[in-house]
Amino acid sequence: MPRTSAPDEENDLDDLPPPQPVYYAEQALLGALLLEPHRLADIVAVDPGSFSHHAHGALFAAIRDLRAPDPVQHAQDTSWLTAVLAAARKHAHGLTASYLHTLIQVCPWPRHASAYARMIETDHARRALRAHAQRLAQTATDATLPQPIDAALAAADALAACVDDLAGRFPPQPGSLPRTPAPSPTNAPVTNDDEAIDEERLLLATATAHPAEAEQMRWVTVHDFIHPLHAGLWQCLTDLTRRGAPVDPVTVLWAAQQRGLLTTGVESADLLGLLAATAGSPQYWGERILQRALLATAQEVGTRIEAFTDDPATTPYQLVVGSRRALADLHALRIRWNRANTPSQTTRPAPSRAPAPPRAGPPQTRASSASRISR
Repeated sequence: MPRTSAPDEENDLDDLPPPQPVYYAEQALLGALLLEPHRLADIVAVDPGSFSHHAHGALFAAIRDLRAPDPVQHAQDTSWLTAVLAAARKHAHGLTASYLHTLIQVCPWPRHASAYARMIETDHARRALRAHAQRLAQTATDATLPQPIDAALAAADALAACVDDLAGRFPPQPGSLPRTPAPSPTNAPVTNDDEAIDEERLLLATATAHPAEAEQMRWVTVHDFIHPLHAGLWQCLTDLTRRGAPVDPVTVLWAAQQRGLLTTGVESADLLGLLAATAGSPQYWGERILQRALLATAQEVGTRIEAFTDDPATTPYQLVVGSRRALADLHALRIRWNRANTPSQTTRPAPSRAPAPPRAGPPQTRASSASRISR
């Protein structure tokens, strides 16, 4: 998760970007612990990695690792402060004795140390969630991964575990839904649209040629298509198969007309050519389309959760609720992906061809089915 780099010069702490509120909470907590080291016993949910600034984390580690001084002796000399500075400077060379005294001076009330620690814990939780969300979005768009689905789902699991951890540490509060609007799709995953459209066309054609197999592919939905016309044609095709109606390029074309898909620029002859250009199997092209949809959803979920974390007004529990809702969309796709890749799904189409002959039987049956389509 993002943190400032280790300062190497004495004035590096002064050269940092304009500080956020958590910076002052970190200063206040460290000042409280430097002034009254015994208050460390009340700080249970903060560790050096919780600090947004490297030097502050190094100071906290030194305070935690050194034995607390006797309160009376600590009030009389600075030997313990000197030891803390020496230990912290091994990891943050820019720290000075004057900065430690500054921390003590800027601490409003040492007895508020627990409140300062809670602020630091909250900001750290936000940064941790942001890091997981960014990792999910980046993984979903990484074209170099040999197993992109496995990698994206692993990143989603890590994100979900982070959300569960936050839910256990931050109790519910009123107004649990984030107020942050979903980001616009300006950072959509980079895809080869021509390739995606070709795959959708091949799925439609092969499913038209093998409707019995397409009938078993309920794990593909219209929302998985990037081209609206293709989504509409898939809806037509699946409606026909589920009604037991004849399926071929002409019947699908007729159903498309009934659904209002033959708009300006969509020619009947072109659709017939599209539905007749078969290659491969519906299962293969369906999995390709579903994989593309799953990765696009993973990228969108990561971007949406990152937007939640960018709003400082969003409480930790609002982050939990918003993140879980976003992850639910990905979980639904994950269920369909698992269904598509279970052995039972790949072997089921063969037996389902048994009832197919009656659909291609006597002419009067075919006419009856066609009349149902026209209605």
